[in-house]
Amino acid sequence: MKPVVERFLRYVAVATDADPQSAKVPSSSGQLVLAKMLAEEMKSMGLSDVEVSDHGYVMGSLPAAAEEYPVIGLIAHLDTSDAVSGKNVRPRIVENYDGKDILLNPQEKIFLSTKDFPEILDHVGEDIIVTDGTTLLGADDKAGIASILAALEYLIDHPDIPHGTVRVAFTPDEEVGHGAALLDLERFGADFAYTIDAGPIGELCYENFNAASATIEIKGRSVHPGRAKGKMINAILIAQDFLAALPPKEIPACTEGYEGFFHVCSNVGTVENATIELIVRDHDSEHFEGRKALLQKIVAELNSRWGEGAVSLAMRDEYRNMAEVLQYSMHIVERAYKAMEMAGVTPCVKPVRGGTDGARLSFRGLPTPNIFAGGHNCHGRFEFLPVQSLEKSMEVVVGILTGTTV
Repeated sequence: MKPVVERFLRYVAVATDADPQSAKVPSSSGQLVLAKMLAEEMKSMGLSDVEVSDHGYVMGSLPAAAEEYPVIGLIAHLDTSDAVSGKNVRPRIVENYDGKDILLNPQEKIFLSTKDFPEILDHVGEDIIVTDGTTLLGADDKAGIASILAALEYLIDHPDIPHGTVRVAFTPDEEVGHGAALLDLERFGADFAYTIDAGPIGELCYENFNAASATIEIKGRSVHPGRAKGKMINAILIAQDFLAALPPKEIPACTEGYEGFFHVCSNVGTVENATIELIVRDHDSEHFEGRKALLQKIVAELNSRWGEGAVSLAMRDEYRNMAEVLQYSMHIVERAYKAMEMAGVTPCVKPVRGGTDGARLSFRGLPTPNIFAGGHNCHGRFEFLPVQSLEKSMEVVVGILTGTTV
């Protein structure tokens, strides 16, 4: 088993589910456990300036072997999504995948189906890391962590290969929108950086959604239903009116590529009170502002119908499209593109249909596109990671740092 795979399997054993309800950073104790574990590994490898902050940020350096190279940062996140548990992950390697459905869990009859997830057929003949169907796998983003450290281990073992100073950061709470907010960029000291974060082989991303979250609070009036005529105001029904006013096809299940959406995350209520939580996403800044304006318009119309103050809207911008920044630093993207070609990987330049630590970092002054770590179906029990994709991710990282192939 290759070192990059061994690393990955070791890291997924640590539960690092992010907690969206926590106000702490990191939001879960497991992230700090993994952070300290990685720091010890980095020290044993011979990296310098290794430290773990109180908030779970891990940083370290590989000193330059050639001063004319830029200082490049490599970033991955410690946490996993809370959508499906990341506790007690039991990974298994399906060797020489034969193109059939994979039985993940005989007791519960859980299959990784080629009908539901046909992309797995692109990896026939490869070795596939899967779950037992009861947890997520954690390739998002422990595959990224493994890719980075295996690449640095390769350079340490090959001191004749020239490269510049490499700065490494492993960050907490990416899955809950923290966006590496507490990463000290002056201390980090990179000229530019890359996140190595999930995504199938070949993905190269320098665009992402503009993003906002919205909370709609609805106030009703409860009256005995037998005497309610002209008196009762049912908050649940107003919530239905709100949802019915949203464009029905502009949801995640009906959109792809550059198409934006509204995503209803929760809808709970009683006659007296109802709350809708949703997120707004669009790559185009004008369309994004239009989506937010539509929410305001719907709320105004409902208040006109049901009485002023019946419906309130609280909206918060979360992150912006990093293409606004990276369009002025395309040499960074081109560097990754060439590294993929050298590694025999066909680059697939596409927008991130989500967020990335690189978005906030780019707007803070550190241009940071994203490259693949190899994972598929992240945030769910059908997540899988082709071993060969993970190995290629490590090779691409080496190519970015050195301009050479493994």
